[in-house]
Formats: sequence, structure tokens, C-alpha cells
Amino acid sequence: MNRLNHLFDTKKDNLLSIYYTAGYPAIDTTVDIAEALEKAGVDFLEVGFPYSDPVADGPTIQNSSQQALDNGMTLNVLFDQLKDLRKRVTIPILLMGYVNPIVQYGVEAFCKKAAEVGVDGIIVPDLPMYEYETMYAGFFKDNNLSNIFLVTPQTLPERIRKIDELSNSFIYLLSSSSITGGNLDVSDSIQAYYTRVKAMALKNPTIIGFGISDNATFTKACEYANGAIVGSKFVKLLESENYMDQIPDFIKSIRKGS
Repeated sequence: MNRLNHLFDTKKDNLLSIYYTAGYPAIDTTVDIAEALEKAGVDFLEVGFPYSDPVADGPTIQNSSQQALDNGMTLNVLFDQLKDLRKRVTIPILLMGYVNPIVQYGVEAFCKKAAEVGVDGIIVPDLPMYEYETMYAGFFKDNNLSNIFLVTPQTLPERIRKIDELSNSFIYLLSSSSITGGNLDVSDSIQAYYTRVKAMALKNPTIIGFGISDNATFTKACEYANGAIVGSKFVKLLESENYMDQIPDFIKSIRKGS
């Protein structure tokens, strides 16, 4: 059992995850931000590794990714930064990014190194399910890493069942098929999608992402799922000069009474 499994076994509702880009706003801030977020009460973290063509990301995360690359962030640099991660951070950590840098690094080597530095799971939005199942699943299993699959409003029920079968921690429900940074879609059709997935009684917990930016959207997402992910809104906060001082109040504003 890794840290993600333990988290979902011990806490079922109102889980809060934060996404931010490694190497942004400065090259050496990755672990400092993780530590501050844990102290502020976040349940688990998604650390993005930057890529030059982040097709699923909106302007805020695209900008952070480009700035991180300009700062010199690479997978080698990130793994070096994370080597002492577990001396400072205890909550689950996921790495999130695109498949191209992972393939260039070597998928088996990437999984081994991620586990070595204390990472619990990986989110790769553009990794085809078939490729994962037939080529890479063994590398994840051998290193006790969870692979997190994404579900959109257009995902067919049979595919959702297959994703549930292949998953061993949680399923990432996208609130829309658009890019990151928009507002949470609460239209009738989207609420019907959330309700439909919830009614499937999947064996894995679900977490909603894309468009979670405040207490209202976090609370709404938690009506349909076990928790939610805040990304662009937090990355935007990192543009402030005194962002470290603002982290506790930011997390408090998202959670409020939850």
C-alpha cells in the first residue's frame, strides 16, 4: 500500500489536491512549496514537470511551464530536487506531465527514479490506455506507483469501467474537455455526467479537476466526487512576490468549513 492508498482508505470526502509546476516561479522552489502546502492542510499534491507543448493547459499553466523550462527545469533536475523530499513532506505526491519527456527519459527508468525519491503516482494525460496496459503497466506495478487515468464528459461507460479496472488509487474526472484554467462547468449536462459517474459505484475514488478555484467550486465538486484539484488558481498565486506567506490563507479560503 502506498501513501495514496492509505489516504483514500482513511479519508473519504473533501479531499483537496493542489497542482503546481516544478521549477516555477524559481528553479529551487519545488520542495519548499510542497512543504508549505502540507503544513497548510492539503491532502495530496500534483507536481507538474514542464513540457514545451502542454496542449491540455491554459495560459496560466502554459506560462509557468515555459518559465520553468527557462529556469532550467528538467526531469533530471527535478529528481535531484526530490531526493530529500521525504525528509520534509509526508503527504502523497504525484508527478504530472506529458508522455514525450517520460519516453525520452525511458519509462522504466522514470518509474524507478520516481519511486526512489518518494513519488506515489503519475498522471500522464496523453498516454493511451492501450499503451499503458500492454507496454508500461509492469513498470508502474514493480515500483508501487499508481497510474492515474482521466475521464471526460465524453468518455463512454465501458471505457470508464475499464479505467476503473486498471486503476488502483483514484480516477481523475475532468470537469470539461477544455483546457485548464476555466471555470467549473455546472451546466445541466455536466451535472448529469457527474451524477452518471457517481451512480456507477466505481471501486476507485474520484477526484474532479479543471475549474476548481474557490470554496464554492470546491464544495460543488465534492458533492459528486471524493475531492477536487486546484491548479491554475494556485499557480496564479505563485506570481506574487510574497506567495509563500499567502499559501495558508489561500488553502483556508478553499476549504473553509469543509
